[in-house]
Amino acid sequence: MIAHVFPGLVLSTVLMAATTASAVEIKVVASNAVKEPYHELIPQYEKATGNKVRVDFVGTGDIVQRIGENGEVADVVVGASFTIDDLIKQGRLAPGRTDLAKSIIGVALRPGAPKPDLSSGESLKRYLVSGNGIIISGGPSGIYLKDLFQKMGIAGQIKMTQLAPGASASEAVARGEGDIGFTQVSEILAVKGVEYLGPVPADIQQVTTFSAGIHKNAPQAEAAKGLLKFLTAPAAVSVLKKKGLEPG
Repeated sequence: MIAHVFPGLVLSTVLMAATTASAVEIKVVASNAVKEPYHELIPQYEKATGNKVRVDFVGTGDIVQRIGENGEVADVVVGASFTIDDLIKQGRLAPGRTDLAKSIIGVALRPGAPKPDLSSGESLKRYLVSGNGIIISGGPSGIYLKDLFQKMGIAGQIKMTQLAPGASASEAVARGEGDIGFTQVSEILAVKGVEYLGPVPADIQQVTTFSAGIHKNAPQAEAAKGLLKFLTAPAAVSVLKKKGLEPG
C-alpha cells in the first residue's frame, strides 16, 4: 500500500541504497598545481556520485618516485604531461592520457620588496641580478627557470634558492625566505602573505599542461574514468579559471 501511495519516495530510496551499495573509493596522486581547483571540484563529484576520492597532493619528484620507481598503485595519477607520458612508456599507467589543465608561471612578491619590470625577459633579468633573493620551485617551473637562467648567463650572478620537490615557493616568500618567487600561478593565488604580480614575461613564459593517467592495475578503473570525465566537463572550466588555470 505504501509503495502504491508513494511510488516516487520508494524509487528514490531504492536508488539511494543502490548508489551507496556501489560506491567506491578512488585513490588519486596529484600535482600540487591542481590542488586548489580540486579542493572545490572533488567534493562536487563525491556529492553527485556517492563515491569517495582520496587525493595525495605532492610534487612532481614524488609522483615519479612513488609511481615510477616504487611501483605504487593509484587509480588516477595527475602530473605534468611529460611525467604522465613517461609513466605510460614505463608501463605503470594504461595507454592514453587525459589533458586536464594548462598552467603558466607567475611571480610572487614579498610585501615591501622592490617590484620587477615584467614587460620583457630582459627587464626581469636586470632585476634578478640586482641582489634580490629569488625562490624557485622544485617542480616543472623551477626546472625550466633554472635552465633558463643558465642560458641567460646569469646563473652565477643571482641569489637563488631552489626548493625541494613539493615545497611551495609562495609560502617560502611569505615566510621571508626570499624577495620574489616563481611558480605556477595556481600555487601563488592560494597563499596569503604574498603579492601576485602577474605572469612572467611572455617571451620567457612556459605553459605546462597537467594531465591524468589511469594506472595499469587501477582497482577502480571504471570509476576513475568517470572522475576524469567530471574534471574535464564544461562545468569545471569556471573553477579552473578562478584558480589560475585554463582547461587542458
